[in-house]
Amino acid sequence: MEIREATFVVSNSDYRQCPDSGLPEYAFIGRSNVGKSSLINMMTQNKGLAKTSGKPGKTQLINHFLINKSWYLVDLPGYGYAQTSKSAREKWQRMIHNYFLHRQQLTCVFVLIDSRLKPQSIDLDFINFLGQNSIPLAIVFTKTDKEKQREIAANINAFKQKMHETWEELPTMIATSSATGYGRENILNYIEQINETL
Repeated sequence: MEIREATFVVSNSDYRQCPDSGLPEYAFIGRSNVGKSSLINMMTQNKGLAKTSGKPGKTQLINHFLINKSWYLVDLPGYGYAQTSKSAREKWQRMIHNYFLHRQQLTCVFVLIDSRLKPQSIDLDFINFLGQNSIPLAIVFTKTDKEKQREIAANINAFKQKMHETWEELPTMIATSSATGYGRENILNYIEQINETL
């Protein structure tokens, strides 16, 4: 798949106010500062599409981007640490959970994992939440260019082993680097394959 057009449509805090066109939606989420906005900009080859920041918690709303007039890329607030109040974080959590549990157009959730880190319980808990609610997902390992490849491979293998403790069959996993563009085609081809079955 080639992205010919990527247009920001709307930001809001309520899944009921999301676009009602019925087009499939692919949501991107991860722990704060996992490199989500950079990945979205790399995928769309538009450096200014999603706002990037070195400060965790930049994304605070449900952001819809229309891709090729045929599907939505949805940029969601990160989970975990963010420099904001507990009440604000709880509000974000309710907003995200409501989106996942009630949004009929949601087709797949891409959960971003920092490949430089050992398996984190916050990521595993979130993935298990999706699995327990039968929400389709794929896992995207980010920042694979930031460490030695041996360490990256060890972290990814450790993550798979942790998941095998609770998952019989692992979801699709894609390694990426926003800096080099590595993994871009794999994500877009995966989305295209799903779209062809809808």
